[in-house]
Amino acid sequence: MLSIVIPTYNELENVELVAQVIGNTLSQKTAYEIVFVDDSRDDTPNILSSLAARDPHIRFVHRDHERGLGTAVVQGFRIARGDYVAVMDADMQHPPEMLLAMLDELNAGAEIVIPSRFVPGGDDGGLKPHRKLVSAVARYMGKALLKRVRRINDPTGGFFAFRRNVIEGVELKPIGWKILIEILVRGNYSRVTEIPYRFQPRNAGVSKMSLAEQWNYIRHLLRLASESPQDRRFFLFAAVGVSGVFMNMVCYDLMVRLHVEVAVASVIASLIALASNFTLNDRVTWSDVRGSGWLVRAWKYFATSLVGIGINVGVLSLLFYKFSVHYLIANLMGIIVATFWNYALSRLWTWRSKENARVQIVRGFNR
Repeated sequence: MLSIVIPTYNELENVELVAQVIGNTLSQKTAYEIVFVDDSRDDTPNILSSLAARDPHIRFVHRDHERGLGTAVVQGFRIARGDYVAVMDADMQHPPEMLLAMLDELNAGAEIVIPSRFVPGGDDGGLKPHRKLVSAVARYMGKALLKRVRRINDPTGGFFAFRRNVIEGVELKPIGWKILIEILVRGNYSRVTEIPYRFQPRNAGVSKMSLAEQWNYIRHLLRLASESPQDRRFFLFAAVGVSGVFMNMVCYDLMVRLHVEVAVASVIASLIALASNFTLNDRVTWSDVRGSGWLVRAWKYFATSLVGIGINVGVLSLLFYKFSVHYLIANLMGIIVATFWNYALSRLWTWRSKENARVQIVRGFNR
């Protein structure tokens, strides 16, 4: 069975049409149910009640004391009985005819299927220019912060389908409206398929987009990043690096004031900062990773960091002496390159963190 979860809020002009088109699309092809989770304050619950009374494929729940698209969809997941679950809006911007193509991809082995506006053949023409800008900013924020979202072309859409086992045993804690990102980050899967679709103009009613929802999206991204070890590591690593710079400067200044030779003070301060960075990274950044012994991790880190210092100096020298870049900018670029080097080697060699296996991304129809 395919369960189609549709969250609704004041969609009285749309629910009957979307149910009819879904029925016409699926009734001769597969067993299905439509699960409406409704937070409306208008007459939508009465219309849904009438639809459910006439059509055994339709079920709905009305929530009086809770609102929010994300929590509505999660409640729909709990109610749904299908082995496959799809999520879509009620306003016809997500064409119900795409459900058959999504079902085909699930049957062909996909674990998550995402109709995408941004693969060849897709189109986001249903959005007004300012909405396109908001959508693009939201997409790239998600890609920047969350590794499992990075290779997905359209991770912020509300139209997708998945096998039920993707969320089995997973605690979903969405904030706001981007439940797909929640599933992409927390779910259990190894294959995602993106297929093209054309986003449609809204059939009736008004958009629920607001500044509050945009703020909820930012909060959602930050929470996902903070709760995902593979996403928060780099930010922790960078924070440790900043603390190391502070430690270096304090120790350096103190020793110079105690009349230690400047060059010697610099070397000692650098070694103290490296020791501090290693300790913090070992206890905080990679606190959940314990492979080789402490001494082995320490010498690997120091070796990596010494090479990083060489990379920093090399980039600085190249930019400053060959391309006449300002010395401060040249040094900053050297620090950035060295930071990525140090992080990559720390992750792959020093601590060898075992993160989730690489997900296969398939684009286009399975033909």
